[in-house]
Amino acid sequence: MPDSAQLAAIAARIGPVPRYTSYPTAPHFQPAGDDAGWRGWLDALPDDSAFALYVHVPFCRQMCWYCGCNTQVLKGNATLERFLALLLREIDLVVPHLPARPRLSGLHFGGGTPTILGGDGLQRVAESLHRHFDALPDAEIAIEIDPRHFDAGLVPGLKALGINRASLGVQSLDQNVQAAINRHQPLDVVARTADALRRAGIGSINLDLIYGLPGQTVGNVTDTVRASLALRPDRIALFGYAHVPWMKPHQARIDTAALPDTAARFAQEGAAAQVLTEAGYCRVGLDHFARPQDALAQQAAAGQLNRNFQGYTTQTGEVLLGFGPSAISTLPQGYAQNIPAVAGWRAAVEAGQLPVARMRAVTAEDILRRAVIEQLMCHLQVDLAALAAQHGLPVTLFDADLPRLALLESHGIVTRQGGYALRIAESGRPLVRQVCAAFDNYLQQQTAAAPPRHAAA
Repeated sequence: MPDSAQLAAIAARIGPVPRYTSYPTAPHFQPAGDDAGWRGWLDALPDDSAFALYVHVPFCRQMCWYCGCNTQVLKGNATLERFLALLLREIDLVVPHLPARPRLSGLHFGGGTPTILGGDGLQRVAESLHRHFDALPDAEIAIEIDPRHFDAGLVPGLKALGINRASLGVQSLDQNVQAAINRHQPLDVVARTADALRRAGIGSINLDLIYGLPGQTVGNVTDTVRASLALRPDRIALFGYAHVPWMKPHQARIDTAALPDTAARFAQEGAAAQVLTEAGYCRVGLDHFARPQDALAQQAAAGQLNRNFQGYTTQTGEVLLGFGPSAISTLPQGYAQNIPAVAGWRAAVEAGQLPVARMRAVTAEDILRRAVIEQLMCHLQVDLAALAAQHGLPVTLFDADLPRLALLESHGIVTRQGGYALRIAESGRPLVRQVCAAFDNYLQQQTAAAPPRHAAA
């Protein structure tokens, strides 16, 4: 079984790899030019489509220095009011291109801090969505919440939306780490928010934790995990910090000398995972943990787990519509990303245009490779021959990819049966993205001289 130092050495030899919330990944999307292609994709959707929606709110009260999201510090309520009006306008622009009374299978509010819209703002969004969509009975309606800025005034808006799952950002409960990332958040603040949500009828509480932050150690990471367990979360997401200051300039305020090296990161992840599994949580994919009775754990056990731009999900289907700056949509034809900059997104919507910036049509081979990567990311195994046959393509497409697994196979990370059936060992779970990279045609085509696109760990 490879230890943390060996895992780090293997990861270093393979190099930086994507997080694989899509395939092809976002750096390979192409400029859309105008919104004609996006309108055409929407118009072609089948009448029986079910829609998952993602709403991106790109504002926070203050900037956390570790943040890799598309967000900015809110400069005034007038800016927020203008954004909300245009968000509702964007929804109005998209809906005429959808089937009549489209079915809503899921909704996720992210950011930024989506609750910055306030109770009244959330109710206005709810009214718009209820006017346009029919929610399915089992629709998962989720929102990300910063516990530092939660108050009772948000509850009517959350109820109007039908929120049934809330993800609370915790990251670390160590005071020194919090100081290093500009996020002061005592445990009792998180506990009060979780209690208030449960009293409001929002029964599923998830916590987001991070390892690899400046000043983190195995000790303070596991202390955070143990303290978080006292809040009885249904799910915990345990993310590795991605240090990409060339993409997120505010991360330059983090002292790189205080960042744990790759071996230390693997040690932190392994120790945290052990605490969670010993507490009865099921491992789900790369970085999620869920109670056995939670739908995420149950679908993982049944081999029905899925992955999209929000990470691991119980939702199925090919249609995900994104609203707000930078939001990404997934349709049968491919991917489309909204204009990331608030000003550019705002100008497009004000002009009555769908604010698409980039698109990526997928080929038959892309769809097959996406299925391979999703199987590995969700279930740590894949039968390449069976998938290829299912997609009507020859399994020999992967013959050039399999030799790239040699290093991983030599360390027992991956085993092969019959040539085309792969299984990732439990001890190799932290390197699942490195396994996926072997099947990423676009990553293999990148030149060594290309600018960095992914974090080193």
